[in-house]
Amino acid sequence: MDKALLRDAIVKQLTAELDTLTRAAFMAREEATSEESKAENKYDTRGQEAAYLAEGQARLALELQETVTTYQTLALADFPPGSAIDLGAVITLENRGKSSTYFLGPRSGGLEVEVAGEKLIVVTPQSPLGRQLPGRHVGDVVQLPGRGGAVPLRITAIA
Repeated sequence: MDKALLRDAIVKQLTAELDTLTRAAFMAREEATSEESKAENKYDTRGQEAAYLAEGQARLALELQETVTTYQTLALADFPPGSAIDLGAVITLENRGKSSTYFLGPRSGGLEVEVAGEKLIVVTPQSPLGRQLPGRHVGDVVQLPGRGGAVPLRITAIA
């Protein structure tokens, strides 16, 4: 797995989300400052609601921009055989013959990306799965919470 391509895919997807969120924040700001949003009476809160929305979206956009910067500067270490999992690792987990691939990233857990035809899910060290991964090796078993109880997953590859 080419981690530079993986990082580029993550940054591209986050940047697209940032563009959408930024446009939405500007639209909400325009709505909040529009002459049409001026309160007609003391119970009319359209302008105030739009202002709150614009502020919240602007805050989210700032957080997303920080996330993009974090991924752009993320060191992508190699994990030779026998290495323990750490931030930046691509991990393959298997259960009952089905495998899934994860990237242990600093932010944006749950983000799904596709690189060279392979789907990966970003997990963070704060997630239930991500908390179990650092320090683990190939062959170790982690537990993924499931509806019918914990699902054991064997680590089959670390890159």
